Amino acid sequence: MTNPPITFVIAGSEATGGAGVQADLRTLQQLGVYGAATLTCIVSFDPNDGWNHRFVPIDSQVIRDQAEATLADWTPNSVKIGMLGTVPTIETVRDILAAAKLPNVVCDPVLICKGQEPGAALDIDNALRGEILPLVDVITPNYFETCTLAGVESIESVAALGDAAKKIGDAGVKAVLVKGGMAMPGDHAVDVLWDGSELVEYSRPKVGTNAVSGAGDSLATAVSAGLAQGKSLHDAVDAAKEFVTEGIRRALVGNTPFDVVWQGE
Repeated sequence: MTNPPITFVIAGSEATGGAGVQADLRTLQQLGVYGAATLTCIVSFDPNDGWNHRFVPIDSQVIRDQAEATLADWTPNSVKIGMLGTVPTIETVRDILAAAKLPNVVCDPVLICKGQEPGAALDIDNALRGEILPLVDVITPNYFETCTLAGVESIESVAALGDAAKKIGDAGVKAVLVKGGMAMPGDHAVDVLWDGSELVEYSRPKVGTNAVSGAGDSLATAVSAGLAQGKSLHDAVDAAKEFVTEGIRRALVGNTPFDVVWQGE
């Protein structure tokens, strides 16, 4: 048997399975890519406290140990970075990436986890900008993260979404895929890619009216999967957009106040 492409996932665990590494590995399996995962934190929703996140970071040495095992076994074709959550974790992942020099690094820049101290957001934001973003090939911020990274209060149009993507790119990121999602007006969910030379829009009709957990994780992971398979960035983004749109159409309904994207048939 010929081995499939390999994607190295560095992200957190989300116990209900809707997001985080659980969603990443389902996405990779569905797309025909083998996923190996290094956990950075454990997130557990608290159903007795408005479904806030109970956030537990994983020790930096344990993160290094996981990465060491993965990289001794496999030669990844791409990397997907998700929830990091603390400055020490960010610094540890920086060291792993700098030493391994892996291709096709896609970062979903989760700035803060609901339930964490708000003051932690600025430290995490600064650490991500300074330590992680210079080492990645593609960043996939959602609406909130785009506003934060671009330094703007709000984004009201697709044109402004593109301007924000270019501003983030000017900070040294090679390619920026900003996700308008449900936050943007109109009947279409529009994402905009700044590839360093041009802006390209990826649009699909909106599905429902609510945000769906795991959609952002799945999109970034699907982009990483496409790059691992040798697709161009534009083709990888277009395929990922279609994959996640279908996943939202098939969203699962549980007892949380939000639905969950489903990567299966």
